[in-house]
Amino acid sequence: MPSKRAVGVICEDLLRILFPGFHDDDAIHKHTVFDLTEERLSGVVKRLETQVRKSVRIGDPHRPTGRTKPILLKFCKDLPDVRQLLHTDIQTAYEGDPAALSREEIILSYPCIEAISIQRLAHRLYQSEVPIIPRMMTEWAHSRTGIDIHPGAKIGSHFFIDHGTGLVVGETCRIGNRVKLYHGVTLGARSFAKDEKGQIVKGGKRHPDVRDNVTIYPNSTILGGETVIGENSTIGANVFLMHSVPPNSLVVQEAKQLSILDKSAKAKEGQEAPLEWSI
Repeated sequence: MPSKRAVGVICEDLLRILFPGFHDDDAIHKHTVFDLTEERLSGVVKRLETQVRKSVRIGDPHRPTGRTKPILLKFCKDLPDVRQLLHTDIQTAYEGDPAALSREEIILSYPCIEAISIQRLAHRLYQSEVPIIPRMMTEWAHSRTGIDIHPGAKIGSHFFIDHGTGLVVGETCRIGNRVKLYHGVTLGARSFAKDEKGQIVKGGKRHPDVRDNVTIYPNSTILGGETVIGENSTIGANVFLMHSVPPNSLVVQEAKQLSILDKSAKAKEGQEAPLEWSI
């Protein structure tokens, strides 16, 4: 089996390659970046090769497959594209969050950047049909950030997750460009098809699509493989959706009743009334 510890170390080293100096204890001089990146990439590839080989041989550890080296070659070629995508994510976080004072702050302290970085890397291995390891990578990021994005999810550019704790994005989600999600959002499956023996049928489109320029506010749940959130739409907090929404929509969960009492008036009577909520 692939090693959880080895995959975790590989994830850390990949972050060092993507963001030189940001995941290091010591400063890195710009004149050494090229040589240091070459050295680190060589080391990561060797260790990743061992884990990928184990993964593709699960079931028959002695069977040669010839898949490992082409997978690693493609993965390395994809790294510049992944890095460019991450630059769009960082820029969007900086532009969209008034609390962000610099791009350096975002890279160093925003959990969404770490989670998205690992997911974008794992997605490339997922596309190459590498077993297990992509999921191990995103679960490593999940355990560190509280953000759970399946490696199979397709995510466009300029992606931003505000806060992010408790966010879940399923395997067959397709997310467009300039999408913003808040903490507690779930893009999940509505139900699972079963065979004649009652066993869950694997595969198939189970999770929603989110088109370009969509914002989904905290704790909203959107389910179903046929559900599509149209472009330029806004989904308010605590919304529960199992059907599609046309473009340019605003979806809100309206409170049936909200009571706000004057505490000072009650205090004059010698007693304090509690704030009452009814939804």
